[in-house]
Amino acid sequence: MRTYKFDQNQTPLLDAMNDYQTNRVVKFDVPGHKGGRGNKALSDFLGERCLKNDVNSMKPLDNLCHPVSVIKEAQELAADAFGAENAFFIVNGATGAVQAMVMSVCKSGEKIILPRNVHRSAINALVVCGAVPVYVNPGINKELGIPLGMTAEEVEQAILENPDAKAVLVNNPTYYGICSDLKRIVDIAHKHGLLVLCDEAHGTHFYFGEGLPVNGMAAGADMAAVSVHKTGGSLTQSAMLLMGKGVNADYVRQVINLTQTTSASYLLMVSLDLARQNLALRGREFYAKTVEFAEYARGEINAIGGYYAFGGELCNGRDFFAFDNTKLSVHTRAMGLAGIEVYDLLRDEYDIQIEFGDIGNILAIITGGDRALEIERLVSALSEIKRLYGRSPAGLYDHEYINPTVDLPPQKAFYANRISLPIEQTAGRICGEFVMCYPPGIPILAPGERITRDILDYIAYAKEKGCSLTGPQDMNVERLEVVE
Repeated sequence: MRTYKFDQNQTPLLDAMNDYQTNRVVKFDVPGHKGGRGNKALSDFLGERCLKNDVNSMKPLDNLCHPVSVIKEAQELAADAFGAENAFFIVNGATGAVQAMVMSVCKSGEKIILPRNVHRSAINALVVCGAVPVYVNPGINKELGIPLGMTAEEVEQAILENPDAKAVLVNNPTYYGICSDLKRIVDIAHKHGLLVLCDEAHGTHFYFGEGLPVNGMAAGADMAAVSVHKTGGSLTQSAMLLMGKGVNADYVRQVINLTQTTSASYLLMVSLDLARQNLALRGREFYAKTVEFAEYARGEINAIGGYYAFGGELCNGRDFFAFDNTKLSVHTRAMGLAGIEVYDLLRDEYDIQIEFGDIGNILAIITGGDRALEIERLVSALSEIKRLYGRSPAGLYDHEYINPTVDLPPQKAFYANRISLPIEQTAGRICGEFVMCYPPGIPILAPGERITRDILDYIAYAKEKGCSLTGPQDMNVERLEVVE
């Protein structure tokens, strides 16, 4: 177990909340439900204790926008636990942390190097701040049809071709659990004077588990966005932004405050305080159990035939440098079903909710909070789905990622004069909005990208198979906004 600078048993924010409740304070501030008394239905749904702890910022409880006491102490404990120089609590998810990272290092017109298979939050940040993307196309596994990571060589080539770039953003890991050679990319970027930002929305466990890929702070990255709620046990929408040495944390806090709410939820913040304590004290055992569950499920699913629950055997030292073996990523196309079809069958016929299904794969998020019986139920359901619904894979779409052609910076395209056209008439035009399947939230099209026939075919296929398409003004995705 790691040695910490601070006593990780401490929970300063939770303690302050408990003290506040014992004082029986009369509430003449927001929220207006007044501890639940003003909305009985909400109190019945969430519980009286939850509503009493849904409070506003005040001196004894500190203020997330300008923390000076208990929130500051809780963030210092978090930085210690994650091996960071500084940490900020984020209450609008890793989306807020990713956007703060990008906006802290890039101004309008400045370049950032990143893979195109980033979450929409990163490209949204470019729309807001006006930074210009330099995309490094990820590798592709042709059998699985999925994007991989970036190679260190391609990152260095992008830096050499764009010496004025300010930073490199790296997925660690991707939604599918695939990692680039983060340590080498950090070393290369720093050698050329660039900062390194890690989107670790799906990598909280890298900081506490054993035998997992390297985390951003250990690799020497400058900042990392960590979505603690995904695999770390905090409440949905809570995350952290971690910073390494040399980052001006006070400036980053100012950038966070440009977009983060001034009415931060204490339910979310206390959940981060408690998740950090739990991970620091028990994370090693928790993630050992997670890996055990995932490895067992992988073996059982592969024994069914037709599915391929892939793992570290695909690591090649380059664009598939390492694999997060807590992830249960399963290829479904070989038995004749798109991932989204398996996703729908699991939910509708077997009452099993997994993380997502896309064109050729499904992803089940597993943690130590699962139970062996539930793993068996998932395996059994997949076996029955193959028996009842399996068919020839002929005619299924065979790739998830299409290399983009970027004609305009995202901000310029998003705010340009645009016209709405039927989607079938947009080939060859420049897109002015986003189109993506959600989850995973990786854009099929982003503002400024050229619309091609291949992209339109992909969108049509995704709609046919039942993927949840989001982003455009037209919520039926029958029309697209294109640049005039």
